[in-house]
Amino acid sequence: MSNQTPSSPPRRIFIDKQSPKAFHALVQVSEAVRATASEAGLDRITVELINLRVSQLNGCAYCLDAHTRAALRTGESPQRLGILSAWRDTDLFSPSERAALALAEATTDPANATTQASAYEDARQVLSADQISAAIWVAVTINAFNRVSIMSKHPVPTRQEK
Repeated sequence: MSNQTPSSPPRRIFIDKQSPKAFHALVQVSEAVRATASEAGLDRITVELINLRVSQLNGCAYCLDAHTRAALRTGESPQRLGILSAWRDTDLFSPSERAALALAEATTDPANATTQASAYEDARQVLSADQISAAIWVAVTINAFNRVSIMSKHPVPTRQEK
């Protein structure tokens, strides 16, 4: 018997809970990507900026909440987090962060070949091949997590700020 009324929207299946082996594999990929990024010299703040920008583009509230908190824990400033969606319009992001953000956007919306080529070429000017690969892998991974949370409709818990 359903616990839903005829007017209530259908509940979503939390696919991470429904298929834990698949989700665990995604978590393992994420851990490998995080290690790859660190070995390539992408600092944790850059990784979190990628996670946040991709989550902004995808509209994933759950991941935005999680990665905003993670970015703050790594020492990211509230100012930069607040203007991340307009990163191109400020000088507050380093050339390597800008390159990583452009790659993340191109990875998230790969249909525009011109933008993709431009982002890749700009990245080659300031990032090593290992850093480019790591930045793209971070974007690929957070895109996957965004889809898990969006399709599951993971709720964002209310938190009391300190």
